[in-house]
Amino acid sequence: LVAKGKSKKLALIAVANKLLKQAFAIAKSARPYDENYISKLS
Repeated sequence: LVAKGKSKKLALIAVANKLLKQAFAIAKSARPYDENYISKLS
């Protein structure tokens, strides 16, 4: 985002938001973490 001319603060918030969404998705699914998990979407 910074390379596209956005501010560093905006880019940092975007990264934090993405991590937060992933954390909530893991917590909501109630599954244990599996580092070898392969998404069926990709």
